[in-house]
Parts: sequence; structure tokens; C-alpha cells
Amino acid sequence: MTNPTRKKTPEIIKKPYATGTPMDGETWKRAGFFFGTQLLMAFLFLLVCSMTGFSQPILRILVNLAIISAVLLVFYNNGMSYGTSAVARGEIVYQKREKGSHVAESEAKLCYHPLKGFLPGLLGTLPLVILAVILAIMAQKQTTTQGTLPGWLQGYLVRDEIGGALKSYTNHAAMGFMDIIRILMRILLLPYINLVGTSDTYALLWVERLGPVLVLLPAVAYGIGFTRGPSVRARVHTEIAENRKKRIRREKRERKLRRAAENRRGPEQLN
Repeated sequence: MTNPTRKKTPEIIKKPYATGTPMDGETWKRAGFFFGTQLLMAFLFLLVCSMTGFSQPILRILVNLAIISAVLLVFYNNGMSYGTSAVARGEIVYQKREKGSHVAESEAKLCYHPLKGFLPGLLGTLPLVILAVILAIMAQKQTTTQGTLPGWLQGYLVRDEIGGALKSYTNHAAMGFMDIIRILMRILLLPYINLVGTSDTYALLWVERLGPVLVLLPAVAYGIGFTRGPSVRARVHTEIAENRKKRIRREKRERKLRRAAENRRGPEQLN
């Protein structure tokens, strides 16, 4: 009994490329774009995640985990695309140097570097990280506060025996700086807040304390995706080479069939 033939694994083709610097002329531009993307993401969270606070814990956890995974996957894929283009630039610069052509310093800096993908994300997220650190340091367990005084009790405010006790219900504290930071961070961390549920005050406290780490996750996903650039570029070269080999084999097979057909027609014409 003969073993079935196994498909031969294609040899990975890696072309040499020049290495750039962690920071280049596009770093701050990409950092600004990353910051804008974070704000857009917070706006989308406000629209979408406000409808995913289901009362069923399993459904709420699954939906919000899917949202978090989808967001991180988008940043990962964007970083991988950026890393692939940086490697392609490095290959061009390497070929120019091999031919003795002049390469501008600004062009050389744009080539792939393992840290290049992390800097735009970290710089673009830095303002949000600073706010998240402030909230993490000042975060306290949220407690219920006094509500508003019902209308039918307004007349008792002028009575000396009970008016003093009701005065506290009429004092409304103005929104402070920490309240604004908490609102902004909770919008940005809305999927994680829905994940633990708004009724668990201890879990909400830990989400706020872990805010700096959670805010940085998209930047980390972007940077990790960037480091996949060389392997993706190598896979592209491998697929191109494999397609070229398939085309050559197909052309040889077609030429062989044509020669066989011509050989068969030759004796028939002699008869």
C-alpha cells in the first residue's frame, strides 16, 4: 500500500531590506491620526455599547468581549499593513544601496524598525493615558448620593423643626474636574464597564484603576501587528514565486501537449 503523496511545503523567500529608525518624518502624523481614531472609537462606543448593557450576564459578557476583540483586531491589522509597507520600503532602499544609488536620509528612516509601530500608538494615546492615570490614582468606590427633594416636601423647608434636615437635599454639588475625567474615561472604557456590569461598584473601581493599561491595549495591538510586517512580506514573495513556478509548469505542460498533437498529425498526413 503506497502512502499518498504529501504536498511539498514551499520554501519561504525572504528578501533583504534596510532597517530604518524608530521615529521618522511620519511618526507625529500617524500619532495624530491614532489619537483621532481613539476619539472616533469612543464616539462609536457611546453609540453601540450603550445598547449592550444587557441584564443577562452571559449575553452581556459575550457581546462586549466580541466588541473588544473586534477593535483590537482592527488595530492589529492596521499595524500589520503599516509594517508590510515599511518592509517593502526597506527592500527598495536596500536595492538602491546595492546599486550604488543615493538614498536620502528621510527615505532611509521610513524603513522597517521593530519599534516603529509602537511609537505612533503610544504617542497618540499619551493624552488619554495621562487622564487615565489621574483617574486611577484618585479613583474611589462610588456610593449612592441623596436624591432630589420631592415637590410635596418643599413646604416643610420653612419649618424650623425639620427644615434643617431637608436643606441637604437642595444642595447640588457642581461638576468638578475629576467628574469630567471620569465621564471621558468611562466612555472610552465602556465595553469593559459593560463587561463587569454597572451594578458592581468594586469591579467598576478596578476598571478605573486599570484604565491606563486598558487604554493602551489598542496601541499595543497596533505595535504587535507592525512586527508581523517581515513575515507577511516574506509570504507575499513566497506566493509570487509559487505562482511563477505554477505558470512555468503549466506552460511546459501546454507545450508538451502541443508537440504530442503535432506528432500525431504528422503520420496521418503521410498516409
